[in-house]
Amino acid sequence: MTDVWSERAEGYRTSTTHMAGDDLDAVVDMCEPGEGVKALDVATGGGHVARRLRQAGCSVVTVDPAPGMRADVVARAEDLPFADGAFDVVVTRIAAHHFEDVARAVAELARVSNRLVVVEDTLFHSDRQEEAERVRDPTHVRSYSEDEWKELLTGAGLDVERVEHFEKVHALEEWLARTGCEGEEAERVRQLLAPLTTPDGKAWRDVKILLKARTSQR
Repeated sequence: MTDVWSERAEGYRTSTTHMAGDDLDAVVDMCEPGEGVKALDVATGGGHVARRLRQAGCSVVTVDPAPGMRADVVARAEDLPFADGAFDVVVTRIAAHHFEDVARAVAELARVSNRLVVVEDTLFHSDRQEEAERVRDPTHVRSYSEDEWKELLTGAGLDVERVEHFEKVHALEEWLARTGCEGEEAERVRQLLAPLTTPDGKAWRDVKILLKARTSQR
């Protein structure tokens, strides 16, 4: 899996879906950035959250399991090599649906934060969409509902204080190309996503859920 993501790295660095949007603005706002704030960006991918937090004055460390993503530290979300409470805010954006053990990963996010945990990911919509995601990208594990996310965060000892939803529109062919999905598999994905596709067939829509949670002791 790590090699696959290293090969995809440039596509995620230049992805319009990942590098901008109202959802990215909201994630940054939820992180309460500022001078002297220590932030950890987990599964940083193209580094877009880290870039914005640094622009806001934060000291940021990036983590990703794929060497090609050029993170400061190569590690899985489930095994963060940092001390308890080492960061003021820990954030992960549009990555958790790839985590092999999401509960363990969320527990790690909570463990290394002394203030905030911020998560953005694709909101569960239907089994049909989940199948499309897996056909397009076998590294997709699953997306989660709002109730599941709240349970994961509270189960890790966090208090959820803000939840938002954002609709995202994806250029279909660009989205397929980012993971090398083509031929019969791409056609199967198009069929599965038909109910979510724009009338011209060029794009499809999903919903991202953003959650801001605070460590219970603060």
